[in-house]
Amino acid sequence: MVAGEASGDLLAAHLIEALKRRLPSAEFYGIGGPKMQRAGFTAWWPAELLAVRGYAEVLKHYREITSVRRALLKRLKAKRPDVFIGVDAPDFNLWLERRLKRAGIPTVHYVSPSVWAWRGGRIKKIARAVDRLLALFPFEPPLYEKVGVSVAYVGHPLADLFPLESLRNVARERLGLAQAAFPLFALLPGSRVSELEYHAATFIRTAGLLLERFPSASFLVPLVTRETRLKFETELWQQNAQDWPIRILFGHAQDALAACDAALVASGTATLEAALLKTPHVITYRMSPWSWRLMKRMRYQPWVGLPNILAGRFVVPEFLQEEATPENLAQALGNLVVDAEVKARLANLFTAMHRELRQNTAEKAAAAVLALLPA
Repeated sequence: MVAGEASGDLLAAHLIEALKRRLPSAEFYGIGGPKMQRAGFTAWWPAELLAVRGYAEVLKHYREITSVRRALLKRLKAKRPDVFIGVDAPDFNLWLERRLKRAGIPTVHYVSPSVWAWRGGRIKKIARAVDRLLALFPFEPPLYEKVGVSVAYVGHPLADLFPLESLRNVARERLGLAQAAFPLFALLPGSRVSELEYHAATFIRTAGLLLERFPSASFLVPLVTRETRLKFETELWQQNAQDWPIRILFGHAQDALAACDAALVASGTATLEAALLKTPHVITYRMSPWSWRLMKRMRYQPWVGLPNILAGRFVVPEFLQEEATPENLAQALGNLVVDAEVKARLANLFTAMHRELRQNTAEKAAAAVLALLPA
């Protein structure tokens, strides 16, 4: 197995657990993160190796990544596993899967690359690389069936994990915020240092504008690593915001999203988490100008956030690149927390999404993988 970054680590860990329930003696190895390792995975290399985003950022690490990929391919060809499962990380995994499939090793790709959003030409490459694709979203299978890819819709594991009802009171108790003043905002600037380089200052300035509008406001900032925490804290001092009511959490992103009145979220899996937790939110993202020019040229849809993609329309505000100004973000967040009608409409829409994605994902994914194994 190969999984990169936190979302892939979570998906892979649940799949490992489901497979081990059916195959208790199975071995799992490759590239993975801490959740996979706790589930019994042997990490030859850590998942952090693949946790880079954007063309400019990938180029900085290109030599290291390609060296590891070649070493991994050689090792897997020698060991000949019964099946290879690439979890997301398509630029890394599809290269690997194509060569492993050619060598007679069955390949599964878990999480469809976003061919429906950009770089649709990859779909033929995917068909050559995988024996089976596991799709998280209901609109994906028809795209692959057209080109003869064996695909299984398995839903999203977060929809199984999160209850359908709001967790606000539980999350506030857990964070010691039962008596939190209104409004409480969550700020999720990303899980990588490279993302905070583009987001931290903007998020802090947005908080400053919200404090001007709502003097009783407070903020939660969940960060997953010491490096991202240090980056954000440094930016707080540079913005003279160290005394603002901003509480940095080590992890607890889901608690922060569930507890808050509204959230500012960097585009990615966290936007789906916000929707499944029924949290009103605003989506934003910034990257290097060079990466943005390339991405923008290859986009097929006007939206990037998963809630909007699932809805097929703008239901959550998005502000990207030059539009991601503190003024725009603060205005949109402030409007969300005071508009009861919009909040109720979003809660109903997010609940409908939740029901559609709740498919007992890990078990469905395990069954699709087991069907490829020799009897």
